[in-house]
Amino acid sequence: MRLGRWILACAASALVMTGAAAQAGAETSGTGKDFSFLDDIHGAKALGWVRAQNHHTTSTLEKDKRYAGFYKSTLAVLQAPDRLALPSLLGGDIWNFWQDAQHPHGIWRETTQSSYLAKNPKWETRLDVDALAAKEHMNWVFKEANCLAPDDEHCLIVLSNGGEDADTLREFNTKTGQFVPNGFQFSRSKQTAAWVDQNTVLLTRDWDGKGETLTPSGYPFVVKKIVRGAAPGQEVEVYRGEKSDMMVAPTVLTDGAGHKLVLIQRSVTFFENHYAIVEGDKLRWLPLPAKTELHGLLKGRLVLSVEEDWHPQGLPVVPAGSLVSVDPAAPDQSVEVIFTPGPSQSIDEVGVTKNTVLVSLFDNVRGRAMRFTEMQRGRPWDGDALDLPDMTSIHIVDTDHASDTAYLSVEGYLEPQQLWMVEKDAAPRKIKSAPARFKTANLKTEQFWAQSPDGTRVPYFVVHRRNMKLDGQNPTLLTAYGGFQVSYTPTYAPEIGKLWLERGGVYVVANIRGGGEFGPAWHEAGRKSGRQNVYDDFAAVGQDLVTRKITTPRHLGIRGRSNGGLLAGVQMVQHPHMWNAVIIGVPLLDMEHFETMSAGASWADEYGSMSVPEEAKFLKRISPVHHLKAEVTYPTPFIFTATSDDRVGPVHARRFAARLESMGKPFYYYEDIEGGHSGTVNAPEVAHERALEAVYLSHRLMDAH
Repeated sequence: MRLGRWILACAASALVMTGAAAQAGAETSGTGKDFSFLDDIHGAKALGWVRAQNHHTTSTLEKDKRYAGFYKSTLAVLQAPDRLALPSLLGGDIWNFWQDAQHPHGIWRETTQSSYLAKNPKWETRLDVDALAAKEHMNWVFKEANCLAPDDEHCLIVLSNGGEDADTLREFNTKTGQFVPNGFQFSRSKQTAAWVDQNTVLLTRDWDGKGETLTPSGYPFVVKKIVRGAAPGQEVEVYRGEKSDMMVAPTVLTDGAGHKLVLIQRSVTFFENHYAIVEGDKLRWLPLPAKTELHGLLKGRLVLSVEEDWHPQGLPVVPAGSLVSVDPAAPDQSVEVIFTPGPSQSIDEVGVTKNTVLVSLFDNVRGRAMRFTEMQRGRPWDGDALDLPDMTSIHIVDTDHASDTAYLSVEGYLEPQQLWMVEKDAAPRKIKSAPARFKTANLKTEQFWAQSPDGTRVPYFVVHRRNMKLDGQNPTLLTAYGGFQVSYTPTYAPEIGKLWLERGGVYVVANIRGGGEFGPAWHEAGRKSGRQNVYDDFAAVGQDLVTRKITTPRHLGIRGRSNGGLLAGVQMVQHPHMWNAVIIGVPLLDMEHFETMSAGASWADEYGSMSVPEEAKFLKRISPVHHLKAEVTYPTPFIFTATSDDRVGPVHARRFAARLESMGKPFYYYEDIEGGHSGTVNAPEVAHERALEAVYLSHRLMDAH
């Protein structure tokens, strides 16, 4: 997993805003009205404003006669008992985290590999998070289990209150199915742990509770060693990064041959990392490119990808985007290239088994998978393409270091998720498949290309009815992400199928620059001041939809979350007449102050910094909250966020809505009082928010005006 994805998925961040950000609330209205109270995230006055906005939105949209049906059908697919139970390989058995109507917080359960292959596996519940939440009067969200290989008996369970990024760690024994009495336990913090052995953990966190060991991004930068039974204060410092770093974290890699590497990862910026091997009480820094991602350990050698051209000493240049194997004793003198993607390809995920390396990749944004085996040290690796369905996304669910077993998931816009098993040299075989959640017989998926203003060709997928008329009257929802080298690829989304496609809507996904669909260069073209390419690509796809007479601005809406929420906000202010609906989710919107808001400082390597004049000039030019104008007519947006989002934070969305309010412009605003950056934390809340969106889109794009 790329560092950016890891941070967007699970890292912690600060709640408190300081400096310029704390003063900016009063500036956002542009009318003299003071909205600075909205910066106090959990303040009574701010939450009063939030509840008033929520009431307006819900009371308006829930009155629509379609709301109840939208909610019911969405909840049904989210809680369907025949969903796929995706496997996690621990200690030779299969583990799975499961949520349903009876277990909204979820259960962590176990079965054997042979039982898992049966139609109805015999599961044994090991941890009931609902019972734990009720007992402790906490809104616990199970995030992951960090287990000590190879036995996977001792695990640190990662729990979050209400879905925030800050979490609590507790030691759990998978053999007894109980939390370990007097075991390792680390209170709520922004933290990362790594097992050294059964009695030793490396941990990075907010050590003093005052933020002195946190970077400006809100992440910890001091790693300490904790020995079982040691009294508080007896931790031994292993490494202290710089206050100016983005973050520092420990990690441990193991392989099926018994090798182990304990490492420190120092992330100077979002994309630049340095790695050191912990050798006793010393660190040995590895001579690797700054833009490197570690994937695993195979027969004692590191498997990694390089995101920039690498010039190892006395060896040929390794092109950016390549997957390589190196000897950790001398990485720059032992490079073996496993795979270098072609011009239309990019590596998505990498998994390491006992003897093989599995790669999921994209070729013109179509999912592929390959298996690589080292034939002889120093010789080219043998790679074979796995026979899997086309026009899909292929993800590596899990791999087994003790064998060559791996599980892959396959899904497409119209293809429900399938689970495929890969073993040794055998061809992959489909072992499970989720049932269809919406009618697809009359639907099809096509891929088109638009041309951006600078001549770059941008691909996009269109899912629509087979008998769609090219008359410009089709209600169309366009979405994209365009950032952090994250690829936006075919996904089976039952709520889109039930609430949009079945009802005649057209669904479009644009693979714009800034993502990872075509490797590091595609991302680099949309980074920092090049980000206008991202916004131009998206607008070009919107215009192409109109040119092809699939839709018109009257029937065209857009949606984005997080970085995609910024995308949607920029499109709303840069091209207000191109769209009739704009959904802006958990967004960044105040780009003049984002570095001092929540975890914003960590993203300067992606967006640029206000401390750099040229980058500041660009950020000021595109900051959505600062470019709303009273004289411009905008489409009425639907803005949603979460109070407990301690990654982006709700203040971006609040400021944008407050500026609209001060101008007397209509909008819908919904802020989930609980739930972190990933949004709502259980199926009923998710169904509620999705149903509100569906009513909004129906009204804006389908209903007559």
